[in-house]
Amino acid sequence: MDVRLMLGLVGGLCCLLTVVAVGWALVAYNRLVRQRNQVQASWAQIDVQLKRRHDLIPNLVETVKGYAGHERGTLEAVMAARSGAIAAAGAPGVAGREAAENVLTQALGRLFVLAEVYPELKANQNFAALQGELTRTEDKIAYARQFYNSAVQTFNTSVQTIPTNLIAGLGGFRATDFFQALDGERATVRVRY
Repeated sequence: MDVRLMLGLVGGLCCLLTVVAVGWALVAYNRLVRQRNQVQASWAQIDVQLKRRHDLIPNLVETVKGYAGHERGTLEAVMAARSGAIAAAGAPGVAGREAAENVLTQALGRLFVLAEVYPELKANQNFAALQGELTRTEDKIAYARQFYNSAVQTFNTSVQTIPTNLIAGLGGFRATDFFQALDGERATVRVRY
């Protein structure tokens, strides 16, 4: 075989391998971008539902005040937890946000215990409607968290597995935290009506 022909074949093969490698790198990078965007979009859905939850709480507290105004400590704890959750909304990362939301969930649980103590409050239509709306919002939050965690799992798997982790490292992609309950707070208080 001619040396020029052999060099031409080797050069062509090198060019083909380079094109395939660059093509794969572009596809992998674009997939990582799509997955990162999915994580961000699913986080935005959690944010929307948490804002809705925060907006419902003052009306609920006002309704409870009319029936159990002397339970000031519980009402103040709910409003303080709400303020903490709203403040945590501006913080970067998941950990601070989930901790503040878990504190709010616990405070709301104590608020709903009051409905058991005050039957006239439990019978109030406004309270029942707000409680029902909050229950639906909590269900939407749970679904949004599940969707977010699924998106995070897909993204993290791509970032951490070979060979995509090479592109992730070069592209600055980092694994993202899951949104999870903290230890001791795993038993979520369900809103009842």
